[in-house]
Amino acid sequence: MWKQKEIRLQARSRGFHLVTDEILDQLPELKSYRVGLMNVLIKHTSASLTVNENADPSVRVDFESHFNRMVPEDAPHYTHIYEGSDDMPAHLKASLLGPSLTLPITNGRLNLGTWQGIYLCEHRDHGGSRSLVITLQGE
Repeated sequence: MWKQKEIRLQARSRGFHLVTDEILDQLPELKSYRVGLMNVLIKHTSASLTVNENADPSVRVDFESHFNRMVPEDAPHYTHIYEGSDDMPAHLKASLLGPSLTLPITNGRLNLGTWQGIYLCEHRDHGGSRSLVITLQGE
């Protein structure tokens, strides 16, 4: 059985945000899958998705600090500067982390580890709400 739908995440400030529950709240049909896969694609080039620590919020703070040091704003070699100093770094960060996740489904639930959750990685100062395409495959 295949199912695909587009959902929206609320707008968030720049940073790494745990969004597992917000996604699952919009996917009641997940409960009908005994075994399968869920693919999540973010339809933006300045935000990304990843799976990581879901309990200690300091991990998300450290992610943001690390990526800001690794990909700084206002680097003199950037030529794509028309949309603000956070734009080109946002594109680079999004490429490093990636636009999609594929996660296992077991007995109507995501089969994540105890300490794992889905992060929205918002790399713009004012990114707005974000669109996700969710594709469910399984039985």
